[in-house]
Amino acid sequence: MKIALYPAFLFLAAALASIPTAPSAVLFDNNEAKVLRALEVYNVPAKFHRHEMNRVMIYLQSARQRFSYQDGRQPETFDFKAGEVLWSLADGMHAGQVLDHDFNIIEIELKTPGTNQAITGKLDPLKVDPSHYTLEFENPQVRVLRLRIEPHGKTKQHAYSTDRAVVFLTDTAQHKAGDVAWETPGTQAEQNASDKPFEAVIAEVKK
Repeated sequence: MKIALYPAFLFLAAALASIPTAPSAVLFDNNEAKVLRALEVYNVPAKFHRHEMNRVMIYLQSARQRFSYQDGRQPETFDFKAGEVLWSLADGMHAGQVLDHDFNIIEIELKTPGTNQAITGKLDPLKVDPSHYTLEFENPQVRVLRLRIEPHGKTKQHAYSTDRAVVFLTDTAQHKAGDVAWETPGTQAEQNASDKPFEAVIAEVKK
């Protein structure tokens, strides 16, 4: 997906379905964020580790995982849903044991300190097109949106004011579900030319 002035992007989308797992990989690494695809593997002993940066976590498949901690917290078991988005703070040593099957997480590690100011603007997607864009969460480092476009639907013209990672949850002509694109500010509209719904998660990085 390329950014230009006032384009209408055509998405040939497939319905949100089971996304095949893929190996762990670093997808992007710049001065604002490091974007990784993590493969969590079933039946492999969990190792204690810690994360140094706050992260946006997008789960590509449903899964169950049990976490143990070294700071006195009791173990916890979580059931994650495909397409779920969570905010994960840098924290103490922990180990996650996969309880059912392999799964992928797109992890966006944020390097910028951010700002307490909310992302907004005259053509902000949430203002001009709330029927297609919904807010997952916003904090000083990032704003996360979910974009859903119905079959043959089209968004209104809108503008992004920050760099962002776009995580595709459905196939398009240019991207497979599970792909991530790094995009820069621009004004645009999107059109889904498919007879299937389109869905993506957008993480806007605050500087």
